[in-house]
Parts: sequence; C-alpha cells; structure tokens
Amino acid sequence: MNTLLKKEFGIDVLHFKKLNGYDNFNYHVKTSSNSYIFKTYPYTQELFDLIEAETKALLFLDQDKTQAFPIPIPFINGDYTKVLELDGKATICRMLSFIEGSFIGDITPTKKTYASLGDFLARLDIKLQGFNNYTLRARKWEWDLQYLHLNKKYISDIPNAHDRSLVSYFFQQFEEIVVPVLPELRKQTTYNDANEWNILVNNENVSGLIDFGDMAHTPLLNELAIAITYACYDKENPLEWAIPILESYHKTLPLEEKELKILYYLIAGRLCTSICNSAHSRKTDPDNIYATGSEKFAWSMLYKLLATSPIGAENMFRKAVGMSIPKIKSEAEEITRRHKHSSPILSLSYKKPISMVRSAFQYMYDNHGNTILDAYNNIPHVGHSHPKVVEAGQRQMAKLNTNTRYLYDLLPTYSEKLLSKFPKSLNKVYFINSGSAASDLAMRLAHAHTKHKKLMVMEHGYHGNTQMGIDVSDYKFNNPKGTGKKEYILKTPIPDTYNGKYKEENAGSLYAKEAIEQISNSEEPIAAFISEPIVGCGGQVPLADGYLKEIYPAIRKQGGVCISDEVQTGFGRLGDHFWGYEAQDVIPDIVILGKPMANGHPMGAVVTTDEIAESFSKGVEFFSSFGGNPVSCAIALSVIEVIEEEQLQENAKVVGDYYKSLLVALKKTHKCIGDVRGSGLFLGVEIIDEKTQNTNRKLAHHIKNELRNRNILISTDGPDDSVLKTKPPLCFTKENAKTVVDTINSVLKKRNTLFSL
Repeated sequence: MNTLLKKEFGIDVLHFKKLNGYDNFNYHVKTSSNSYIFKTYPYTQELFDLIEAETKALLFLDQDKTQAFPIPIPFINGDYTKVLELDGKATICRMLSFIEGSFIGDITPTKKTYASLGDFLARLDIKLQGFNNYTLRARKWEWDLQYLHLNKKYISDIPNAHDRSLVSYFFQQFEEIVVPVLPELRKQTTYNDANEWNILVNNENVSGLIDFGDMAHTPLLNELAIAITYACYDKENPLEWAIPILESYHKTLPLEEKELKILYYLIAGRLCTSICNSAHSRKTDPDNIYATGSEKFAWSMLYKLLATSPIGAENMFRKAVGMSIPKIKSEAEEITRRHKHSSPILSLSYKKPISMVRSAFQYMYDNHGNTILDAYNNIPHVGHSHPKVVEAGQRQMAKLNTNTRYLYDLLPTYSEKLLSKFPKSLNKVYFINSGSAASDLAMRLAHAHTKHKKLMVMEHGYHGNTQMGIDVSDYKFNNPKGTGKKEYILKTPIPDTYNGKYKEENAGSLYAKEAIEQISNSEEPIAAFISEPIVGCGGQVPLADGYLKEIYPAIRKQGGVCISDEVQTGFGRLGDHFWGYEAQDVIPDIVILGKPMANGHPMGAVVTTDEIAESFSKGVEFFSSFGGNPVSCAIALSVIEVIEEEQLQENAKVVGDYYKSLLVALKKTHKCIGDVRGSGLFLGVEIIDEKTQNTNRKLAHHIKNELRNRNILISTDGPDDSVLKTKPPLCFTKENAKTVVDTINSVLKKRNTLFSL
C-alpha cells in the first residue's frame, strides 16, 4: 500500500488503517503533514461514473473553502479517480482529505446539536441548488426514498412474520400517500445520508459531513427525513427530538405545507429501507456488522411510529415551523351531520364519541391526531389495515369480482382451507355476507333437516339483526323495547358460575340437568339448540365446563341439531382453541361464522354436515349474489394465512393469559372487581358495588369512558351493562395489555381518592 500511494500520489505514508465500510474498503492514511482517506471500490462503469459525479459535487462545494466536507485529492497525473489493479482485480481508487471531528454517534447529542444539524443541512442544500449532474439525475437505487419500492424484494428476508407485515404496511401507506405527490415536490441534488456516522460535531455544533457516496437527485424533503430518522431512532420519544432539526432547517430553508403532510411517511420509509437492507445483508453476508448495526434502533422507532398518529405527527411538525393546524369539525357538528341522514337508533360508543380517520393493527387514529389503543374491536381480527388482507382485496378487486353463479378458483380454494380447520364431519359450507345472515341461514338448515319449528336458545344470547336473528336472541327480544319471546322459542338459563345459581365444580352438569328437563317437557320436538361458547352479551360468560357435553346428546336424541355461534369466539381468538366449541369437547352440527373471518369485510358462513346439506338441497334453491364472491374469498383466505404465518392463535393464548393474570391481580386490589373471566383475547371484567355486591353499571361506564378519554377503547356488556368487555385484534401485545390494566388501575385509584374525600 505504501508503494502504491507513493507512486500514484507522491506521498510518504507513515501509517494507514483499514476502516469499516458498507460495501467497499477504506483506509485512513497519515503522512508527516496530512491525513487522508483512501477509498477503493470493485469496478463497474456505473459506479465509476457515480464516483466521478460525487467528486464534481465535492469540488463544487469546496469553492467557498469551508473545509466542512472532504476535498478530492488528485493523482499525480491530475485525475481524481482511477481504475487500478489490486489483488488481481480491477478496482476504482480515489483519495480524499480527512476531516477532523467527533461523530454524533460517539457523543450524547443535545437538542442544540440537532438544531445545528438542521441549519447545517439547510445551508448545504441551498448550496447544492446550484449543482446539477445528469449521472445523479439518472440514478435509481434502493437508498433514494423516491424509489422505496425497489426495497420490496427484501421484505421476504425479514425473519419474523409480524415484522414483515409492519414493514409491508408502511410500504402500502407510502404508495397511497407519498407516491401520488412525488411529482409535485421540489427536487434537487441532496447529500441523502445524514446518519450519525457521517456527521461530525465540535462543541455541540455540526462541523462537517463525510461520505457523499449516497448523493441523489431527489425530493428536497428526503434530506430532512433521513436526518430526522437517524437522529431520533434511538430515542425514547423520537419525534420530540425531530423538532429542533425541523425548526432550524425551516428557518434557513422554508418547508412547504405539502412536504410536512408526508414527512411522517418518509421517515417510516427510510426506516423500512434500512430494515430491508439489513435483513438482506444478514442473509447474504452475515458477518457484515456495519450493514446491520443500526437495525435494532430502526425497528424500535418503526414500532413507535406505528403507535404515533400520522395526523398527530403532522400537527407536531406544523407547530414546530409555525404553520396552522387545519380546523376540524367538533364532535357535535359530526353528530348533527350524521343524524341528518341516519337515525339516532344507530348508536355511538362513549359519552364523547370519536371521529376516526385511520387505523393500523391494534391502533386507531382520530381526527384530533390522537393514537387510540384498540382493546375492543374484534372485527379487524388480525389487525386494522393489515397489509396482506388489504393487498388481497385490492388485487382481486382489480382482477375479478362477480356473483357466485360462475366458476372461479377462489371459492373452492377458500372452502378447502376453511374446512381444514374443522373435524371431518363438518364438511359443507355456505357463504353469505354477515354473521346475522349466517344465523338466519342456520335456522333454515335446521328446519329443513328436522322438519320441526321449535328452537332452544340461550339466555342473553345474541345472534344477529335479521328478524330470525332477533327471534332467537334473548338479548334483543327480552329488551324492554323488544317484542318478547315468540311461542316457538324455548329459552334456557345461562350456565353462569359467577352470577348464576350453581357455582360448584360440577355446575355444568347441574345446569345441563335443568336444560335437559326443559327439553323433555317440551310439547314439540326441538329443531335446534343455538348458543355461543362464551355468551358475549351475557357479559363474556363462558358456558360452565361440561355443559354442552350433556346438552348436545339430549338435543340430538329427540331429533334436533346443535348450533355453535362462533362469530365472536372463532378463528383462534380463545387461544387454547381455534373454535370455541372445542373448549367443551363437543362437535356441533352447524357452525355460524361472521365478522372476523374477513377482517371486517362483509362476509359470513355456515358450516355443516353432508347430511344436513343434503336435506337443505331438497328445498328451494339457495343463492347469495355476493356470499363467497372472489373478493370476499381472497380476503378471507388471507386472514387464515395471516393467523398461521404470524402465529396469532398462539399470541392470543400467551398475551391473553398474561392479560387475564394482570386483571386477576387487579381484582385483589380493587374490591369493585367481582369477576375476571374469558379466554385468550376475549375477556370480561364484572364490576360490582363493593358494599352490596350487586352489579355496578355506573362505575363500569365510568371506567369505560375514562379509558376512552385516555385513548384506550374497551366496551361494556352484560344484562346490566356492568361488564367491561375487551376483545382486541389478535396482534395485541403484552405491553398493550399492561397499558390497559395500568390505566384501569389509575382510574380506580383516582375514583377511590375522590370517593374518600
């Protein structure tokens, strides 16, 4: 190396040291009077041209002699770049001056340091407005944010399925929100790589930049997004640290409103770029520590961005630069507009209803910019806006959507996948558009097969909003405003081991004995018995152990069929079981499915036996225009695939057990908690009056609304609406569970303090 440098540059080397590099080899070279960086790269013509462009940019910046950037050092023949043969390989070589200073990555930067960084980059970008290079204009590569899509091919290299989904989500958001406005953004040559190992500081002030190899002709805003990403990704509250960079940059080089609207997504895009390339590097070159060193911080910030409302982030950025925050309608205005065209009978949740704008996985974002933790909505089963589900619907909608009278692969493909989750006896499926329609169809199947009319239903049960659904739903027909129980309905008491008459170990058998007596005393044969495995509207009440094991044979003995309503409990939500009926060690004759099966897309199904399907086929033709249409099947298929890939049933078990343990522990502290029940991520907390032990609807609603005020969603249910109901998306985490329980604890502590006063 000494001989080479003497020959090519005419310098006498006293010392040289090999440095880390992403995909090339660099050396720190010292002479008696100067320090240099000797850089080498595997030769390609494209790379040679890019290095030439970088050299021109550095010479352009050196015109004002600030010495804040590396200066290209010419070879003896006057060239700044040469191709030499090193170790038998054609190698691009160049020399740059060595810039003294400490890296931001080696110090604990202050907000003053970050303010200096914003100003430094703004002044650099102002200078670069005068530099134009067609090689840089033509460059298209993964590390230029405008070409984020080029990193998609690396998503599959991310080992964890849920992590892959998170990155895919932000890719989708980028395509939806950023890509359409890219043509409108200011573009110029930018430095494009302001990370902590390229920025030099002196006494809290940025003094220089090294490594201009990532320069790009790209939207100006990308410069700021990249700087914010690397400055903040290791911080507990990352966007708070973005503010001084943003403020000082804007003061020197004002930003435009349309740029602030997409800054959040550009930051996420840079994190995804880093993560994707790190994952790919780990797969192809596991020993390259330099390429994967920042991955931990990138993941941390990406998950924090998920928990940050995009609207809230934009409002924060606007405030930092003095731009006004767009005015939004008040809740009262929103309600008035809603009720102008729809009836108030379509109710709203919470004393202070929420105007939602976006959502992602276990979070929802309101129009005020708040991030709301969703511990309530079981319909987005695998998570709000799950990218695989969204993509499945978009792709199929663009390909084929038609009624069900044609042949298309997706209907049998999804049928096979769905039925693989059931025992062999349940091998026929009918698709419709909702759980309510599924309940209605299940009754038709039962009547067609048994030729009987009478139906046995569970106390407090709920099975849908059709007329038949209401007729078999005690929750509806027994409401003070309801129409009352029809003559052909036989209602049996809920086997509740907390509020009911039997609480002992064999309570299931005792409740079953009474129900069987009702069956025996019925003047007419019972066509069907319908129940949920956990009665949601009854207050998240699991059927007492062993109950169905005795009821089902009694129903079948007198000619009836057994129906399990799995709309809320199915698809792995209970953790230990994929279907709720499995907890009772029984197999029903008909199963009702709905809401979660397509993650909120309107789809329902009835699964049954060959024998019942044969009976039904003898009647009038069954037809549903859109039940099981190609789009619905594509979406529903993606839901099952996500459950499997991300092991969401196991997550429901692990997180649900932890969640329940926290609630049980809370019960020991607060005597107003009478019972904690349920399974997996389908839990109920009975709220009682400490003195009378009666239900306490007022306190339950107080807790629900206080959690809403603190941006956490749960609901209430039960006969007295006194049971806290939590059934979150299956991607819910232990940290999310702890947040909910800690907040309930805080609400109750505050209430106890006020009560004692």
